[in-house]
Amino acid sequence: MSTETDRIERDIDIKAPRTRVWRALADATEFGSWFGVNLQGQSFVAGERVRGHITHPGYEHLQFEARVERVEPERLLSFYWHPYAIDPAVDYSQEEPTLVTFTLQDLPNQGTRLTVVESGFDKVPAARRQEAFRMNSQGWDAQVGNIARHVGG
Repeated sequence: MSTETDRIERDIDIKAPRTRVWRALADATEFGSWFGVNLQGQSFVAGERVRGHITHPGYEHLQFEARVERVEPERLLSFYWHPYAIDPAVDYSQEEPTLVTFTLQDLPNQGTRLTVVESGFDKVPAARRQEAFRMNSQGWDAQVGNIARHVGG
């Protein structure tokens, strides 16, 4: 059962062709440049992990880690991760991860609609669920703006 506390969804219309937005998503190094994580030399491949240090000031001591679920060129990229996993003393590997899905759609004006959905918060441990949801909700607000600026849209 999905509730309003289980998923975050953000849409943004970007004034750039789908191929350009896709490259910003699917090229791990380029993804890292707007997302704020060093993924230099890595690739998004279904079933494989990517990891790297966060580059956002104040969070450089943290590691980003995701397991890629699907890569459908110029349409969909999805991965599993542990939301708001910022306490270095906590082993998040025993928790159920959330699923982040990016989907692309052409717009009539030569632009692209990017939809980001993060789902599975109802499975995050109760003690940190509300804070993880709140922080990631704010984070996705920022990240959709970051990618739009990155691709020039």
